[in-house]
This record gives sequence, structure tokens and C-alpha cells, in this order.
Amino acid sequence: MIYKKYFVLAWLLAFMAVVPAMAQAPQHTPELEFVLQLKVTLGQAYSLGDTPNGRRTVIPITGGTFEGPLLKGTIINGGADYQLADPKTNRTTLEAIYSIKTDDGVYIHVRNKGIIHSEQNGGGQPSFYFKAAPQFEAPSDSPYAWLNNAIYVCEPAFDSAFQGIVLNVWKVK
Repeated sequence: MIYKKYFVLAWLLAFMAVVPAMAQAPQHTPELEFVLQLKVTLGQAYSLGDTPNGRRTVIPITGGTFEGPLLKGTIINGGADYQLADPKTNRTTLEAIYSIKTDDGVYIHVRNKGIIHSEQNGGGQPSFYFKAAPQFEAPSDSPYAWLNNAIYVCEPAFDSAFQGIVLNVWKVK
């Protein structure tokens, strides 16, 4: 019985020694590698109105171009950005679904999920957050199969000369 008490005490001390180490920041921070920039042209947005899940807006994707160090091509007309807004929290979730075609004729499916959030920071100034995580589905036997095997993040780049949205995409290494 006494050994059992010592065992429990030793286990608790060992656990307590590990807990502070878990609270420290990890030694390794993932790196990002630029993959491509998308210049997406958009059609006229339309609203489905308030649904049980929030205010639904659909933004047609009508085309555009993309370019990066390892791929280049066009965005295919026919996709859409499906947004669901909650005006109480100033938060919008988005899911853009579309396809791209590389200059050498390979079609790649893209599904981009993200969050847009606006609020006022501690100083009362407007604060804007817009990040997303695109997933690529490229043919396994294509030169772009590498897109299938990583996590990607993107954020908008604002270009007043372009009528649409510009998204920069990075691979998490």
C-alpha cells in the first residue's frame, strides 16, 4: 500500500514537471513557400437572404489567371464563392469552389475555405482578418501532383487596378 502511494506521488510529480514544458512555445515554427498568385474575376454577387445558418451570398467566379514559380494558367469560368455571414459577430465563412487549367492543359480542382472577420482593435481602429486554406486536387499522373500533398494558406492582396480579387498562396513547409 505504501508503494502504491509513492507510485502515485511519483507519477504526479513527473506529470507536473512535464506540464510547464508543454506550455512553452515549440522550438520549430513552420515555414511558408510562395506557390502562386491568383487573379480571379468575379460576376455579380447575389444573396439567398437570411437562412437558418446565416446570411448566404454567392459570388460567381468568371475566370482569371494564375502564376507561380512552377505553374501558370487560367481560372475556369463556372465556379463560385459561397459566403455565409453572421452580422452579430461580423464573421463570414467562405468556401470557393472552382477549377484552374495550366498552360500545358492540366485541369486542377480547387476548394478554398476561409474566414473573414472585422472588428475594432484595442485602439478603436477597424481591424480586418481574411485568411483561407485552399486545397488542390490535381491528377495523380500530372506534373502538378505535388499540389495534392501539402497544406496551403492564402490571403488577399489588394490591387485597385484589378477588377476582382487577388489571392497569394503559400505552401506550409
